[in-house]
Amino acid sequence: MTTDDATYPDPDVSEDQPESEHWVWAGTHRPPLPRPFVEYMTRDWADHPIDEAPHPAVERTSARRDAIRSKLEGKTLVVPSGGLKVRANDTDFRFRPGSDFFWLTACDDVDAVLVVNPTGQTPEATLYVEERRDATSHRFFSNARYGEAWVGARRGLEEAARRWGIPTAPRDQLEKDLVGLPPADLVTLRGYDARIDGAVPANDGDEELATALSELRLTKDDFEIDRLQEAVDMTIRGFEDVVRSLPTAIGRTERVIEGVFNLRARYEGNDVGYSTIAAVGSHATILHWTRNDGVVRDGDLLLLDAGVEGHDLYTADVTRTLPVSGTFSAPQREIYELVLAAQQAGFDAVRPGAEFLAPNSAAKRVLAQGLFDLGILKVGPDVALRTELPLHARYTLHGVSHMLGIDVHDCSHAREHVYYKGTLDVGFVLTVEPGLYFQPDDLTVPEQYRGIGVRIEDDVVVTEDGCRVLSGALPRDPDEIEAWMAGLLARPAPNLGL
Repeated sequence: MTTDDATYPDPDVSEDQPESEHWVWAGTHRPPLPRPFVEYMTRDWADHPIDEAPHPAVERTSARRDAIRSKLEGKTLVVPSGGLKVRANDTDFRFRPGSDFFWLTACDDVDAVLVVNPTGQTPEATLYVEERRDATSHRFFSNARYGEAWVGARRGLEEAARRWGIPTAPRDQLEKDLVGLPPADLVTLRGYDARIDGAVPANDGDEELATALSELRLTKDDFEIDRLQEAVDMTIRGFEDVVRSLPTAIGRTERVIEGVFNLRARYEGNDVGYSTIAAVGSHATILHWTRNDGVVRDGDLLLLDAGVEGHDLYTADVTRTLPVSGTFSAPQREIYELVLAAQQAGFDAVRPGAEFLAPNSAAKRVLAQGLFDLGILKVGPDVALRTELPLHARYTLHGVSHMLGIDVHDCSHAREHVYYKGTLDVGFVLTVEPGLYFQPDDLTVPEQYRGIGVRIEDDVVVTEDGCRVLSGALPRDPDEIEAWMAGLLARPAPNLGL
C-alpha cells in the first residue's frame, strides 16, 4: 500500500491551529498546506454522485426498528456501527459494521450511528453518517484514513438516506442532538464507538437493549434464510476448491488450504465469517486451531472448519473432516462413522418445541456409547454423561450446537432461559456439530486412534416438521465423500474467474 501520510489523523478531530491567508492546517504531525496548493487541488472536479437503488432489506429493517422500539418503550436507542480499528501502527483492519446495527439498518458505513426515537416521535429514526470528504475540501487528499482520494468515495447524507431508507443527519451533529434528552431515557450498545460511550451515561437499559436485540434476532425471516443459504452455497464451492488443491498442498503448510478457501470467500462473498481452521493430522484435535502452519501429509485427515460471509454479512459455519489422500484408513473411518451417527441423532432431535440442548444430548449419548464400545470409556452413557463427572468430555469438549446468523455465534446476549435453556422455534438457524478428538499423547486411547480428530458440522433451519439442512449438498457419508473427492480431483481446478 501507499504509505505517504498514512499516519496523519483525521483533520476533523485534530488539535486547533490558526489558519492564515497563506496556509491551511492539515492535522497533527503534518506540515501546513500552502493555500494556493489547496485551491489548485480542490477545483475543476466533476461531480461524483453515488447512485444506488434502495437496499432490498429496507422494508424489513423498518419492521425490525419497530420491534426493538416496542421492547424499550419511551427510550431513545443509540446504536453505533463502529469505527476503524488499528491492526498495526498505521494500518487498519478491514471494516465490518456491528451486527446489531447492520440488522437494524442494512448499512455498512463506518462511524455511522442509528438513533431510534420512541413511539410517536418523528422521524421514527435518524441515521447519522459522516459527510463526504470529497474534492470540495482539502480533506479529500490531505487525510489518508478517510479522504476520498485515498480510500474512494463514500455515501453522503442524501445517498445514505436513499440507500437505507432512513432520514440522515451529519455525524458531527449527534452529540448536540443528544444533549437535550434526559440521560435516563437514553440507552446504547457500548464498546463500538468511544464518542457514544462518553456522550451517553451508562444505565441498566444498555444491557436490556443488547439482550432485546439478540432475542429478536433468534428467529430468521425468509430474507435472512436466503442469505444464509447463499453463504452456505459459496462455502460448499470453497470446500470443492480445497479438495482440488490437495495434491499441490501435500508437503506444504495448512495455510495453502486456508488461502484457497479464503480466496473463494473474497471472490464471491464479503470475507470469511471467522478465522478458517485448516487442521491436518493431530492439529485436528485442537478445537480452535487457526495458526494453520502445520505440514499437509498424505494419509492424514484434514479437518476444515470454514464459512463464507456473504455481502449482507450472514455467515455459514461448516466443518468436514476429509482424508488428504482421498481415502479413509480403517481407524479413521471407524471414528468418522461414530461422529456421523452422533450428528444424525442431533438432526433427528431438532424440531419446534424441543429444548435447545436436545441435539446436544442426543449426539453426546451416541458418542458416549461409541466410546464405551471402543473400550475407551469403561462405563456406559448413563454414567459417563453425568454432569458432576462428564467422562466423555475428555474426548469432546464442546457443545453440539450454537445459533448462526450475522454472527457465527449469533444472538450471544440473549437470556439463558430464551437461548441455552430455551426451546427451538420455526426460523431458528443453528449448527449441529459433534466431534471426537483423541490427543496424540492420550494414553487412555488405543494407539491406532491417537492423533485423530473428527468434527462434522452442518447448518440447519428449524421448520414446522423438523429441520432443513442448509449445507446438505456437501457429502457427509464416508463413501460419498471418497467418491466426491475422486470426482473433483479428476477435474482441473477452477481459476475462480481470475
